[in-house]
Amino acid sequence: MRLIILGPPGAGKGTQAARIAEHFGIPPISTGDIFRANIKNETPLGLEVKSILAAGGYVSDDITNAIVESRLAEADCEPGFLLDGYPRTLGQVDALDEMLAKGDRPLERVLELVVPDDAVVARLLKRAEIEGRADDTEEVIRERMAIYHRETRPLSEAYAERGLLVAVDGEGSMDEVFDRIVRALS
Repeated sequence: MRLIILGPPGAGKGTQAARIAEHFGIPPISTGDIFRANIKNETPLGLEVKSILAAGGYVSDDITNAIVESRLAEADCEPGFLLDGYPRTLGQVDALDEMLAKGDRPLERVLELVVPDDAVVARLLKRAEIEGRADDTEEVIRERMAIYHRETRPLSEAYAERGLLVAVDGEGSMDEVFDRIVRALS
């Protein structure tokens, strides 16, 4: 399977991505994890990304597209993959389409975990309390949610127009959500 998972911060994407990847025998690919690993290992890419982030900037689509293309070319992605955190822009959607067209490996589904904003805010406030994240206030979380909706809506709409979008209720226990996901993807 070749999949993308979308959902707001706190929707459970990371948790479900790992379970989905294991279930279907495909690697979960998180651009955030790739960036963090490169920064930690002080690779040339990591040093470049670290300096961009330290200056308060965003990693460009060109850099992000290049790391995703490189990762998708690895042997473990041959049977499929699950992308988490990519694409984030319509430009990245186009770049991913080009990458996959080269290998004649079209995207099969785009999974969107749907969780009401108030439920996400409650989850993230609880996580902030548990993890001691004093900067994760309700105001900050709601702003992140607004940005997510603004930036992701065009992606959801684009994939829905192609008939690839599968929306799944992200509320409930991890097992309940996972069962819904597997049913929706089967």
